[in-house]
Amino acid sequence: MPWAVGGLRLGRAWVAAPDPAALRARWAALTGAEAAERDQLFRPTRSRTPTTGAAALPGQRSPSTARFADAPGPCPEPVRVLRDPFDEQWLLPDQRLIDLARPELWRVLDEHQLFAVETPELLVTAHLPAGRLGRIRPLHRRPGAAEPNLAPGLLPLLGERYGGWVTPQDVLCWILAAGRPGPRGYEVPLTGDPGRWRAGVELGHRLLTVQLRGGPGGEPPRLPGGRRPYVRSAVQAWPQGLAYDPETETLSLGAGTVSPVPAGAWEFEVQGGIRVLEAWFASRTAHRDPEADGLEALGPAEWPQAWTSELLALVTTLALLADLAPERAAFEPGPALPAAELAAAGVLPPPRWSRRPASVLDHHEEGPGGQFALL
Repeated sequence: MPWAVGGLRLGRAWVAAPDPAALRARWAALTGAEAAERDQLFRPTRSRTPTTGAAALPGQRSPSTARFADAPGPCPEPVRVLRDPFDEQWLLPDQRLIDLARPELWRVLDEHQLFAVETPELLVTAHLPAGRLGRIRPLHRRPGAAEPNLAPGLLPLLGERYGGWVTPQDVLCWILAAGRPGPRGYEVPLTGDPGRWRAGVELGHRLLTVQLRGGPGGEPPRLPGGRRPYVRSAVQAWPQGLAYDPETETLSLGAGTVSPVPAGAWEFEVQGGIRVLEAWFASRTAHRDPEADGLEALGPAEWPQAWTSELLALVTTLALLADLAPERAAFEPGPALPAAELAAAGVLPPPRWSRRPASVLDHHEEGPGGQFALL
């Protein structure tokens, strides 16, 4: 996947939140403030201030491309993003508010797109990654899945080698199964054994289905044996803490309880030993921290029911990934596909153009101040 993009740099935490209603409330508070207070609430950086001009984000209906201080416009509709590993939140899609929005990623964001994110373990999401994550590699270089972000010539070579049609998603599934973090980044061996290829793609497909929580139009995966987590006691107005009882497999959010929650879900960690469930809960209680100020302190007064539904889905995802972890760790790709064969087919090294974004413009994009963007 030669084309890789660095992560988005928001520059101000208040533009993203677990609750879309909180983002609308923050927009209203910001646009309704007097000029001096607005500047303070905005949290200016060198890249973005209320007087900085910015183009519309591709594919988004920007409220305005005038300077924010002059004409904020109506609140943009929040969009779903991956804020942290396995943590789906919401973002205000206004480039005037985002230090580094990576418009090249927004141009290829559609219902066909998947993003591989190095965290350093590989995550795959259908949502735009917009958090403290690693490099982002879109599966497709153009909208509509028109061109894969793969080394040119790779798919025909693999199809001939393995005796069948190989799709871009097959390659992504293989990466999930066989790839490992290494000293040069995320390293993916290619096998010379058709049998190992098929086994790796099958394992990767199961991993992909779990990470995407079923994906667009698919059924969300479930734990085997009827061990679906349920809400045993409703989460009250606001839970004061998160706790886990391994004996009863019960997750407590204040007086609210969810079970069964397998130990693998509770213990699932990412990036330096951070438990995913604890980080997920912390992000939803951050606005209630006594040290939270400004727009970041605006959030729901009571625990939204939608968060409980998200929690149940997250528990299932983490438990299934924990169950698959031993199989993935034991997977062996077998004898490697010779590098000389890849070079002879023109796959290695990938050409320079494949490392850059494709030209995808079939329409004008609005630049700062309503002018057409020249790209």
